[in-house]
Amino acid sequence: MASHSDTLVVFFGATAGANGGKLGSDERELILLVWQIVDLHENKVGKLQRTLVQPDSVDLSEQCKEETGLTAEELCKAEPLESVLQQFHQSVSAELKSLGRSSYTLCVDGPLLIRQVLHPEASKKNLVLPECFYTFVDLKKEFHKCCPNAGPMKDLTMSSMLDYVCIPAVVEQEAGLREVENMVLVMLHLLAEPYNHKFSTFETVNYKFESGACSKTEAVDSETVIRARGLPWQSSDQDIARFFKGLNIAKGGVALCLNAQGRRNGEALVRFINSEHRDMALDRHKHHMGNRYIEVYKATGEEFLKIAGGTSNEVAQFLSKENQVIIRMRGLPFTATPQDVLGFLGPESPVTDGMEGLLFVKYPDGRPTGDAFVLFACEEYAQNSLKKHKQVLGKRYIELFRSTAAEVQQVLNRYMSTPLISTLPPPPMVSMPVLATPPFITTGNTRDCIRLRGLPYTAAIEDILEFMGEHTIDIKPHGVHMVLNQQGRPSGDAFIQMKSSDRAFMVSQKCHKKMMKDRYVEVFQCSTEEMSFVLMGGTLNRSGLSPPPCKLPCLSPPSYTAFHATPTMIPTEAALYQSPLLATPRTPQAPTHSPAHALAYYSPQLYMNMNMSYTTYYPSPPVSPSTMSYFAAPPGSVAAAVAAQSAPALLPPQPGALVRMQGLPYNAGVKDILSFFQGYQLQADSVLVLYNWSGQRSGEALVTFPSEKAARHAVAECSNLPFSGHPIRLVCCE
Repeated sequence: MASHSDTLVVFFGATAGANGGKLGSDERELILLVWQIVDLHENKVGKLQRTLVQPDSVDLSEQCKEETGLTAEELCKAEPLESVLQQFHQSVSAELKSLGRSSYTLCVDGPLLIRQVLHPEASKKNLVLPECFYTFVDLKKEFHKCCPNAGPMKDLTMSSMLDYVCIPAVVEQEAGLREVENMVLVMLHLLAEPYNHKFSTFETVNYKFESGACSKTEAVDSETVIRARGLPWQSSDQDIARFFKGLNIAKGGVALCLNAQGRRNGEALVRFINSEHRDMALDRHKHHMGNRYIEVYKATGEEFLKIAGGTSNEVAQFLSKENQVIIRMRGLPFTATPQDVLGFLGPESPVTDGMEGLLFVKYPDGRPTGDAFVLFACEEYAQNSLKKHKQVLGKRYIELFRSTAAEVQQVLNRYMSTPLISTLPPPPMVSMPVLATPPFITTGNTRDCIRLRGLPYTAAIEDILEFMGEHTIDIKPHGVHMVLNQQGRPSGDAFIQMKSSDRAFMVSQKCHKKMMKDRYVEVFQCSTEEMSFVLMGGTLNRSGLSPPPCKLPCLSPPSYTAFHATPTMIPTEAALYQSPLLATPRTPQAPTHSPAHALAYYSPQLYMNMNMSYTTYYPSPPVSPSTMSYFAAPPGSVAAAVAAQSAPALLPPQPGALVRMQGLPYNAGVKDILSFFQGYQLQADSVLVLYNWSGQRSGEALVTFPSEKAARHAVAECSNLPFSGHPIRLVCCE
């Protein structure tokens, strides 16, 4: 439009739900539109127009029925929104032509009708709105600018504005007509003496979201940021911008949040241009994106910068190209070159500036992570690249997703801040006594175990022991195993080893569907073999056992802090475990004193390192009531219990000889490694796949051989042999 000053079209609408100050807060559809032209040059008005809109659902709220007087029967005879908008545009254009005017701008009583109703509804129905709906005049803001003494703008209503200028309100017209006539009265009064007001402040609605980079040094107002929760995992920044259609998001203002594994967690931080738009965004709490409702909460500028901010010059240069579509590639071979990636994408998906449009994500030491980001100049090229999702490059399938500038920053920040185990300072040695008997599980078909299913996610070991009640005395030492999921959180399952199958049967009968907190817990009798299958990552259901995958679930860490040993139980010489043992585990030194009182000392920092390095896939030691100090027993009772065990059980088994494997493919599992060493009679528990601090496989593994001779023979025979096309380096650990 050439000019915004020729004509204003006073525009009013009502929905099937809440109206007034809550207009658009309940996602209800438009059912009524009313408009009237005002000629700003001649101070004349055109014909008052009123039309009904047929919604998809004619279920009207009581407030709507009372305020509009409309019925479902009337709305069923009306035209749908798309047709009504076409009629509106044609009617206004024809009337303007008769007046000799060439352009017009909408004038509304507050921004809600345009921003919170019309644009969101048109977006959901895939309607293309005419250009006139992207610019409007807010009568309240114009009135406040002209009459600043009328009170705060947020408190202005049509009645208060009419009272301030001493104009009687129109009250006898139909709903919609009444509101438009009152708005016209206020406008004409502002145009006349003594105000002679010029309508010059025009608000705009962004046509599309603009991506961009954000610096950590940038100031972000906390009054402009929200957190959206419950997003589909495949949502892009454009999907989120569409959810907030009608509200203006700042450039690069969508930051998708990632979990500890670098995957999207269904949350995003969104930054708007001002607090007014942020407040309107909060009114979209529990509005729907597809079939899912989205929660919207306040957030802070610090939270936004933590996710979206970056300091890398390489990233800043990569994101400096504007209006680009960003695609994330995951699972690339570590030997992949830019030429390999460009060849994989093909000529139908040309990358912006060739190799300059590629950004490989690396660890601080320069090792590739298997992730990369790619820039495309248009949506068509990006769509073509997404057709390559899960196609194979080399011997690996590649995942492709839409991405954002904020996700690029977040992924780079995460990997570049990843600490290396070899550079960690030695942890402080804090002695914590634990029973030296290692918690190894011997499999068998005897049904001397129970499985607890449906535990509250807040349940701790103490809650399980309290749930067991008097039956805790029948639990084997180190027999309590809480199962965590791959995010390291409680899965709701636990296994307990009992002293006999009779005891397990009794517990399953007495405790089945007994309440723990506000949930009932199912208790089943099972065998040690079935328990081991589940603890190694398999599933146990009514149809039987499903074999475990390559990744192992994590058992709960031991709770040793509550165990207090008496002075007679502490040896003068104890095995001290330090963090370098993560790289080369060694056999603990046997105590020189009585084996009945043998204790080992673990550094709590070591346990943290083990848990973080191998993240959620390596079983941690289980616990038992004795290590929890669950029984109020006299000080010597634990020592007596230890002394009662057989001497061979007190000595840790010899771990044999360790061999470190380096250069493994990142999808290599335990079964693959056992196949590589076929003929050496290794068991599954002889292989430990190592993980880095971000929870991803490091490309290394530790393999325990029965003897040093067998280990050296394996190194000599298998070193540098291909493993899925990768040469493997084998090293004996001293």
